Amino acid sequence: MRKPITDLIHHPYSPPARFAAPQPGIYKASTVFFADVAAMRARDWKTKAGYTYGLHGTPTTFTLEERLATLEGGSECLLVPSGLASIALVSFAFLKTGDEVLIPDNAYGPNKALATGELANFGITHRLYDALDPADLAAKLSERTKLVWVEAPGSVTMEFPDLPALVALCRARGVVSALDNTWGAGLAFAPFDLDGTGQGVDISVQALTKYPSGGGDVLMGSVLTRDERLHRALKLTHMRMGFGIGVGDVETVLRSLPSIALRYAAHDRSARELARWLQGRAEIAQVLHPALEGSPGHVNWLRLCGSRDLAAGLFSVVFDASYASEQVDRFCDSLSLFRLGYSWGGPISLVVPYDIGLMRDASVAAWPHKGTLVRFSIGLEDVDDLRADLEQALEAL
Repeated sequence: MRKPITDLIHHPYSPPARFAAPQPGIYKASTVFFADVAAMRARDWKTKAGYTYGLHGTPTTFTLEERLATLEGGSECLLVPSGLASIALVSFAFLKTGDEVLIPDNAYGPNKALATGELANFGITHRLYDALDPADLAAKLSERTKLVWVEAPGSVTMEFPDLPALVALCRARGVVSALDNTWGAGLAFAPFDLDGTGQGVDISVQALTKYPSGGGDVLMGSVLTRDERLHRALKLTHMRMGFGIGVGDVETVLRSLPSIALRYAAHDRSARELARWLQGRAEIAQVLHPALEGSPGHVNWLRLCGSRDLAAGLFSVVFDASYASEQVDRFCDSLSLFRLGYSWGGPISLVVPYDIGLMRDASVAAWPHKGTLVRFSIGLEDVDDLRADLEQALEAL
């Protein structure tokens, strides 16, 4: 007769099937059981036809991948531990010693840091190009170029590029194009159909940390494509790098995803209202927001996103050059509702001052402003309260 502990571990009870509820079931697993040896040997971890090991997917992670693919218009999706990990996965999947990657000069800083660090250590070179000048990209494409990153807009300086033109150049040269689509989130525009003819980027990555999560409490990234060949290369690298994510975080994103469109639109409305208000302030030399006329690349935003009229909740301002950086720091410190913190897309508004001189390569595209730049991520607070907070902090200048 078996002991109770054995019966406890090998208990025969299984709950009845066909349980339905608003949220999908949560499956936590490293080990996955097989019915017999034949089933174990027949199972292929590279497809969603079955399960082999928790690292290669569970019903919970497959569900989130499929929903994200629907959101962005892709067919294949992989989950990784962070937005930066999604960039790393793409770079490691398609670059080898002797290759070159081209990166926008206004791209997410850690993407450039990866290129100057690990990629350089592996004998992979990189060059920066002017995101607003397709001719600059065309001139820098070479036989060594195997990957081109595009980003819309630049994550700090907010220039919006001519994405269809940049991607068309890559397509004509047979170079893989990868988009950091964290700002667009699959809502502002369709990354795999930029021109209405089904032509778009080869790969779209997102930091699910931002809008898909929406709570400022999850680190996760995604990598999507419509190309089965590219997906297979990504999947193999994903396996070899051992990228895994916590199922509790997957559950959080699954719960937040149904409200992403409502939250995105709310962030957008408040951001535009505050950006327009700041345009009228004497302390501000320029407001950088793709949806506002006069912002770099506004025409490109209008062409790509105008029909949906969405622009996220992110914008930057350049203070008048008469204000020293110490004064701008005091402005940021004087805010009470805006918290000092990186990231965006959560319920709490954030503010970060930046030294553009440390971020931009003037030899690519000279930064036209002398004043200090401050980036705002607008949360879900009442917009009148946020305006009042900005107004009292401006007095501290």
